Amino acid sequence: MAGRKRRMRRILAAAVLLPGVLLILFPFYWMVASSVEHLAQIVRFPPELVPHPLDFASYPKGLTFLPFARYFLNTSEIAVLSTLGAVLSASVVGFAFARLHAPTKKFFFVLVLSTMMLPMAVLLIPQFVLFKTLGWVNTYLPLIVPAFFGGSAFLIFLFRQFFSSIPEEVFDAARIDGCGYPRLYWSIARPLAVPAFTAAAVFHFQFSWNDFLAPLIYINSNSKYTLALGIANFRSAYGATPWNQLMAVSLMMALVPITIFFFAQNYLLSGIVVSSR
Repeated sequence: MAGRKRRMRRILAAAVLLPGVLLILFPFYWMVASSVEHLAQIVRFPPELVPHPLDFASYPKGLTFLPFARYFLNTSEIAVLSTLGAVLSASVVGFAFARLHAPTKKFFFVLVLSTMMLPMAVLLIPQFVLFKTLGWVNTYLPLIVPAFFGGSAFLIFLFRQFFSSIPEEVFDAARIDGCGYPRLYWSIARPLAVPAFTAAAVFHFQFSWNDFLAPLIYINSNSKYTLALGIANFRSAYGATPWNQLMAVSLMMALVPITIFFFAQNYLLSGIVVSSR
């Protein structure tokens, strides 16, 4: 009887969730379908849900119209380096907020979290003036270097919650063996925080990979464009937008974060669950 009730609950949950899943996946399916259609098929009304015939010519045409291979390397460089800096720096700050004993620790933690409420538009002008003074405009430094100084408030919060969930007895035993705070972080907390590191890396990589506003502000040279800027420039380079080629290029851009999420989803979910406790 209990097994039948559980089965019914699962069937009911699937029936409720399935329409939402289809609704979320439909734009992605439409992008894939449009990338293998002729332009006349895309603008046809009523639209065809199943493309026929299939035309894969939009992929080589779209990817070679602009130097998207160069844009891919540029985006990869920015995303990998900024993710490395953000994860390392945010983990150190999060560990400090979780395990260091200081009278003003809670105040500074609330201060860090309060920065999440600041709109990015408020920071654009002072940040641009700062980086222009340093001579960093039209370089990747404004997109990479800030990540090495704390990452983001969200990542700091994620690591702080995870490190707080580790039993204090683990650190007490290490202190008895003579471990200081640097070794407590590197030898004790870091190996236990693989799910949190993975979750933080995936979150920041996806943000950096898809970021459009920051590269738009700081990058001026076409040879230094990221994929997001390249796709935006792709539309303006044509007199009329070739939607099939645009969808093909967009799909190629989306495959990287989708693939990373697919392989890291177990660590990602466990890191979020533990950090939310």
